[in-house]
Amino acid sequence: MSNLVIVESPTKAKALQGFLGRGYRVLASMGHTRDLPLKQLGVAVEQGFRPTYHQRKGASKVIARLREASANASAVILATDPDREGEAIAWHVTEVLRKELQGKPVTRASFHEITPEAVKAALAHAGSLNMDLVNAQQARRVLDRLVGYQVSPVLWKAIKGPKGLSAGRVQTVALRLVVERDREIAAFVPQEYWTLEAELSKVADERRFRARLVRIGKDKPDLKTEADALAVVEALQDA
Repeated sequence: MSNLVIVESPTKAKALQGFLGRGYRVLASMGHTRDLPLKQLGVAVEQGFRPTYHQRKGASKVIARLREASANASAVILATDPDREGEAIAWHVTEVLRKELQGKPVTRASFHEITPEAVKAALAHAGSLNMDLVNAQQARRVLDRLVGYQVSPVLWKAIKGPKGLSAGRVQTVALRLVVERDREIAAFVPQEYWTLEAELSKVADERRFRARLVRIGKDKPDLKTEADALAVVEALQDA
């Protein structure tokens, strides 16, 4: 029996299979195997925001292949991406394959580069799932669903515009920032201001350089009109 390594993408699976060779079988989960239902809220708000997961559409063949492989494996190594999404994908795989994984060692391997050295080192130091990362991903997913499903219908009723308008945890906040900035630009009133520059040189030296007035004493020059600028020029000439 060989060790089963589960990654996310078939491209990565092919690369790892080449690194590990015999004794290992590498398969791809093709991303998430489960998610919240498409046409329902899928979140029990009154029960601690408990999510209900359904098998993703089109995942049947992938899951069947993973079940067959895990049932015939001596150990299973979860090697999905080293981030909260990858951690959640690995956790969902263990939930889907719960029956096949009973009594077998299941570990979590993380690597940040696809090289033989990095992959083999990760497998040698495999640990367990980080449930803090899994829960962080679930919280993000639940929040996305609540905002999208609860706010979008209100938007449809309040704004009679093109179909398909939606609200989102990130997009709605970003849209507000854009609108606020656009209003600031629209309300901007141009103000006149002047700068003073001079062409200078040392005595008995033909070399010249340009200088700009940036301070008068400790204060920045406040030249709002031509009269302000001429007053400074006059003061400099009399100095």
